[in-house]
Amino acid sequence: MGNHPNRGHPGPGSNPTPALIIQGRTDAGLTQTEAAAVVHSSLRAWQQWESGDRRMHPAFWNLFLLRTTEEK
Repeated sequence: MGNHPNRGHPGPGSNPTPALIIQGRTDAGLTQTEAAAVVHSSLRAWQQWESGDRRMHPAFWNLFLLRTTEEK
């Protein structure tokens, strides 16, 4: 299962780290609730991504980046 994005080696398509997720959200000036809404997820899922209890799929991270940087 080396090709699965949640199990592979770090790279451009790998899971963002909790620190990166927190930094991205704070840079965008969003609360956890607002950030979760950006990627159409629950607040609980976002909290788990930031705490490291759950890994964020790269697709959610890419969507977050696209939607929070399109206005800048």
